[in-house]
Amino acid sequence: MATGNSGEPVAGLDGLDRQLLELLRVNARLPVVKLAKALGCARSTVQLRLKALEDGGHITGYTISVAQSRARPGIRAMVLITVDSKLEPEVARELTRRHEIHKLYAVSGRFDLCAMLTTESTEELDTLLDRIRAIKGVVDTVSTILLSNKLDRPE
Repeated sequence: MATGNSGEPVAGLDGLDRQLLELLRVNARLPVVKLAKALGCARSTVQLRLKALEDGGHITGYTISVAQSRARPGIRAMVLITVDSKLEPEVARELTRRHEIHKLYAVSGRFDLCAMLTTESTEELDTLLDRIRAIKGVVDTVSTILLSNKLDRPE
């Protein structure tokens, strides 16, 4: 069964749809002609399948993946956040407004949220952490700076 961005199975797709999604996961810029050739079907079939996958919410966008070493330089950090459970939606909404935060996860255990972020300097990171702690509903934070990438598999 195919998997979505979160790694969960994608229900209601046939084998051709799953193969098409896998090809796009490897290279979302493949032309329709090359996708059709790889799948052994007509170009019009691929176009119709892509439209159906987009309309059905299985494909929510096309993007690029930039090698971290070539991305903008900066300090990458992970911030674990404990939140007052009644205010979690508001806290999450405030965090998503911060351009420095590029991923926000709900997590289990001692913490409620995990924010992955990038700043230009440790001073900027310190200021951002102060702003996160000032959000109404944030109870505690623990942060760590990411030093290097040991493994980065596409989702």
